[in-house]
Amino acid sequence: MTHPLIAFLLASSAATSALAQDTTYVLPEITLEAESNTTLVQDGYVATRSRQATKLDTPVGKIPQAVSIITQDQVEDQAPRFLNEALGYTAGANPNSYGFDNRFDAFFLRGFPAYYNGYFRDGLRQVNAPTAWFKTEPYGLEGVAVLKGPNSSLFGVSGPGGIVNLVTKRPKDSPYQELRATTGANDRAEIAADWSGPIAEGSDVSYRLTGLYRNANSDLAGYRDDKVYVAPSLSWDNGYTRATVLAEYSRSTTGGTASFYNPSYGVASTLYNGDPDYNDFDQDQWRIGYEVEHDLTPDLTLRQSFRAARVAADLEYSGFYALDDGLSRYWGHYREEVETQTLDSGIRWHVATGALQHEVLAGIDLSRTDYDSAATLGYVSAADTAAADLVFDGAQVTEQAGIYLHDQIAWQNWQAFVSARYDRVRIDSTADDGSVTKQTDNGRSGRVALSYDFQNGVMAYGSLATSFAPNTGFVYDGATDDMGRPAAATQSTQREIGVKYAPEGTNLLLSAAVFDIDQRDGVVLDASSGVNRQRQLDLSSRGFELEAQATWNNGWGLIASYAHQKMTIDRGASGTNGNELSATPNDTLSVWAKYDVTSGPMQGLGLGAGLRYVSDSFGDDQNSFENDDRTFVDLAVSYDLPQAEGVQMQLNVKNVFDQDKQMCTAGYCYRDEGRTWTASISRRF
Repeated sequence: MTHPLIAFLLASSAATSALAQDTTYVLPEITLEAESNTTLVQDGYVATRSRQATKLDTPVGKIPQAVSIITQDQVEDQAPRFLNEALGYTAGANPNSYGFDNRFDAFFLRGFPAYYNGYFRDGLRQVNAPTAWFKTEPYGLEGVAVLKGPNSSLFGVSGPGGIVNLVTKRPKDSPYQELRATTGANDRAEIAADWSGPIAEGSDVSYRLTGLYRNANSDLAGYRDDKVYVAPSLSWDNGYTRATVLAEYSRSTTGGTASFYNPSYGVASTLYNGDPDYNDFDQDQWRIGYEVEHDLTPDLTLRQSFRAARVAADLEYSGFYALDDGLSRYWGHYREEVETQTLDSGIRWHVATGALQHEVLAGIDLSRTDYDSAATLGYVSAADTAAADLVFDGAQVTEQAGIYLHDQIAWQNWQAFVSARYDRVRIDSTADDGSVTKQTDNGRSGRVALSYDFQNGVMAYGSLATSFAPNTGFVYDGATDDMGRPAAATQSTQREIGVKYAPEGTNLLLSAAVFDIDQRDGVVLDASSGVNRQRQLDLSSRGFELEAQATWNNGWGLIASYAHQKMTIDRGASGTNGNELSATPNDTLSVWAKYDVTSGPMQGLGLGAGLRYVSDSFGDDQNSFENDDRTFVDLAVSYDLPQAEGVQMQLNVKNVFDQDKQMCTAGYCYRDEGRTWTASISRRF
């Protein structure tokens, strides 16, 4: 039986074709694109101008910092199901440390965990707790900006490896509609819609409504992947005042357990830890906020951004443990909630002082985060655990205030970026025994970068940057420590030199960077005790990255990256000083290429292929055993139906050769997901 949405798409396309046959007019071909090109200007796989790195509209090839931007076209061509899949082709990003686990987007940047203090959306931080994480729906994005290294001087609280700045789909000033139906492995059934345009012809007000409904299983018993997602937005632009309201509601259910039983240290069996009858991880999240800009003069603009958000997580998990000569099971129930409010107010000023041209940004941002948790653990039955009262497990209130100043100075071929920031963060923590700890962290961060433009597309730069990041949640100093303590603030210093090549008119961006980062009091996730806990340590990361993005007029598009690094533990658990951090590969390599046939009988056909290589790494911080290297191959085939304008069919296959090796992090071992596929049909009009 034909899916009703598919039938509608084909029928409406047929009607359009029939109408076209009754007229003699020949209209030029129009390609409808989903991106709004407001805060992020892009063309194919190449981002040309972005506000996500400097909070100013700056050409990406002129930013003296390693920046990787995943464009709308890349997201559409690769069809990632969650954010970690979208990061798989980015230099310096490692989303491979926990095997298959789509409960969380647990990614590393330049070797450092960035999933707690590296999440940003539209320039404002998204605070994640141990399990109450904001989940990202790729269909709701028009780009992802990965900013490497410390970024605290502009963005405030963030980590040493970098940040991921998610770019929300925004209203378009021209009509755009898309309907999409998707099926795939594990009984995947998904429908999505995206509608945008001015509310009336000639109006200054535009809207966008993006929605998705999914019902799916996974390879794991009782592990679902269901979601409802709705994201409305509204914008107004009268030429000198611009205002945008962005909102989202999402409810998802995945499995509560993604791990496999470890019968011995460093070994993951094929026995799934989850109990199919007690395996729901329900998450509700919402956000609403606004962005306002007003031009006082062509050179002076006032800005303000605000967002309120909440995420509530209800996790049922389980696992096996050895008992006598057999195995027994435990069940756990955990609830967390995070509420945040963030306000960023600033002023942009373009001014000349003699021969120097200045692009100045100054601002103040304020935020508050409320976090609380409750938990229980049982050894009788799932029903007994589900019926048990949850016990208070800790709470925190974090209030942050920061002031920053950024100046982009241009003189002839030289350019300097100078940023400075001061943050004051107060954290009131309540432990599970009711005791209250108050701490106040004051931190300074900055960046100094100098670049030279050779006027042939080549720009070379050097920079020095620092970061400051107080942490949400509690840390545990050992596997037997039952009383957590508030995490100390994380601080870091980075030195980076690099070169970029972005010749005009070529839609090509090549970049290379060498970096050296020292971090103090970093937070990592430790599962060695059988429960996910945070701990702190000092780390250093040194290496280099190479990256290329290109889209040519002959139908070819290319993304390629290579990163080499060494992640050293400078201060950690006993016996680990001087070792390499677990699950941190020294080498990662990725290549993605796509060819769209632009003429001839096969016009409309698109063929894409990608390879992701992850070198071997250590399975624990003691460096007592190693993870094997891994190679994944991805394929994509798309076809634009010539007889149905705007209709496209697409097939994506990930991990074609079904690699499902074990992956061990901090001594606990997980398993990769095997081969998966999705097939979709969509219509844009």
